[in-house]
Amino acid sequence: MPSLSHPMLRACALACALVVGGAALPAAAAATALPPLSAFFDNETFSDAKLSPDGNFLAARLCTKGERAWLSVLDLNTKQLKVVAQLRDADIGQFQWVNDKRLVFNAYDSRSAQGEQFYGPGLYAVDRDGGKFRQLADRSGDVTETTDMRKMLPWNTFMLDETGPQDSDYYYAVNSKYDEQYRFNNLSLMRVNTVTGQSSFVEQPSKWRDIWLDQHGQARVASMSDSETQTLSYRDPASGAWRTLATFKRYDPEAARFWPLAFGPDGTLYVVSANGKDKEALYTYDLAAGRMASEPLLSLPDFDFTGSLIMDQHKLLGVRYTNDAENTLWFDPGMKAMQAAVDALLPDTINLLTPATRGSAPRVLVRAFSDTKPGTFYLYDGQAKALARLGLSRPGIEPSQMGEQNLVRYQARDGLTIPAWLTLPAGKSKNLPMVVLVHGGPYVRGGQWGWNPEAQFLASRGYAVLEPEYRGSTGFGTHHFHAGWKQWGLKMQDDVADGTRWAIAQGIADGKRVCIAGASYGGYATLMGLVNDPDLYRCGVDWVGVTDINLLYTDNSWYDDSAMSSEWRRYGMRRLVGDPDKDAAQLRTTSPLQQAARIKQPLLLAYGGVDYRVPLVHGNKFRDAVSATNKDVEWVVYPKEGHGWVLPENRIDFWGRVEKFLDRNIGQHGEAAGGQH
Repeated sequence: MPSLSHPMLRACALACALVVGGAALPAAAAATALPPLSAFFDNETFSDAKLSPDGNFLAARLCTKGERAWLSVLDLNTKQLKVVAQLRDADIGQFQWVNDKRLVFNAYDSRSAQGEQFYGPGLYAVDRDGGKFRQLADRSGDVTETTDMRKMLPWNTFMLDETGPQDSDYYYAVNSKYDEQYRFNNLSLMRVNTVTGQSSFVEQPSKWRDIWLDQHGQARVASMSDSETQTLSYRDPASGAWRTLATFKRYDPEAARFWPLAFGPDGTLYVVSANGKDKEALYTYDLAAGRMASEPLLSLPDFDFTGSLIMDQHKLLGVRYTNDAENTLWFDPGMKAMQAAVDALLPDTINLLTPATRGSAPRVLVRAFSDTKPGTFYLYDGQAKALARLGLSRPGIEPSQMGEQNLVRYQARDGLTIPAWLTLPAGKSKNLPMVVLVHGGPYVRGGQWGWNPEAQFLASRGYAVLEPEYRGSTGFGTHHFHAGWKQWGLKMQDDVADGTRWAIAQGIADGKRVCIAGASYGGYATLMGLVNDPDLYRCGVDWVGVTDINLLYTDNSWYDDSAMSSEWRRYGMRRLVGDPDKDAAQLRTTSPLQQAARIKQPLLLAYGGVDYRVPLVHGNKFRDAVSATNKDVEWVVYPKEGHGWVLPENRIDFWGRVEKFLDRNIGQHGEAAGGQH
């Protein structure tokens, strides 16, 4: 049996019943006071839900303040609700349906920061009624025995993103291998019986990093990579032999690459590729001929395709994609009609419908959101034409207090068009104090339309928030991405400054009350913004920010847990960021640490004590350098945190400091002081 507390079960069941019955509760009156920090930065109350394959049951991860997240299952026919799993020392993490009766899940600890987490997520299985609980994988480094004396899988066993066919008690998991420096080496795919705990390894090519299952749940395509080359391998269903499908250079902007997305129910392979054009699109791939279709299945004029397929066991129903926001293209007429019916009932939100994968029940799960409304989960019954609210992710948020968000575009000084997200305080649009919030990465897409806790928190305090998708950001085409290579502190920085000047020229921002802020690369850009444009920014907030590019090469504790750090430093960073030898002069000029004496504006610096991506040495060295000539520096270290804040109390503490810092410098107190320090 799971490690459960019976009094807690009763409390959880009551809370669950209130959440499920939430549709009958009257809407809360608009609050007059500012929403508290906890409404934005505490853990979500209703964070995930999934329909069973047959569509007759709904599993959901829920929590109440101060309690561990638990897993509940609602029988959609009888309306009976049951808490099926809750751990004493951890929260329920990811979960998936194995079949109509059984679920798997892992654990995470919402009460421990990164520096206190010395174990894996584990792997567990349980029936939808709470029976046949089994721990499949250990959470610590020591392999322990189960009650029937069978050894569990080791701690480095993880859930696979793909569910498999969902027609048996078997589930696919991956075992991660690490080298002596505890860096990722390769993966092994395992097929695990969730009832007996027995497992076996699946035949696969060596050194693979990603794997895709076909419509029968068989490993069919794998991705391997070495220093500069990426290889896709395909397993022939007749012979079982693996063969090379494609090979391309990892850091070559001209490489004609594609990336598998998923197999369709009929065995069609869907891939994502630019295919010689600027924007990536969705294509089908002919495995026999070894080529993509000539025309895309879905392309977006202003965005790269990112998304997923929505399928049942018979056909492709639609495609979930992201342009400015998440949307759905339905191919199935029945789903298209159901989408129209839900949109008519919820006209003020984007409504994402997810049907059951193997059933014929006329129900879909709906996640509804907007820029002012965090996620709300509903269940729509197509036969009864009825919509029932299941729960809200953040019940403390009052939409009327949130700001309007829009995607805007402006011209950089060299003519490149820069997209940006602009969030304005409710009912205000002109001459506002503004925070320029720079996303991290930097080679990622920064945001999308929808409710964002950081931007909305700042907007709720009266600030306009500008979030530029500067060159180098992904999702806006190949040219936009490649234009940012080796442009840290240079044209990437100009893009941020040009967006700030655009907002001032539009009358949105008060040019005397602008602060720049960001984390990771965004922290680097914050510091370089203060160096390059001292008259533009009144202050800066840097958390876990890079302060010197050379430190990323020389500090051996730095690594990127999504790639082999030695390969990234040797090949990727040299091409995308800068070569420490060939570009030495540029890296000195674009080093906040080397230029620290030029920063005179007020600064708030925050770092994690166990950050392995941007180690604390970045913060310590920069703090010492800038404090020698700048006496308005606020410094905070969260000793057990890593690259960002995991614990809600640390998120709340940090953003409370940001609130006071901004108010003092560009807010009401800063304005009252006439902008003087």
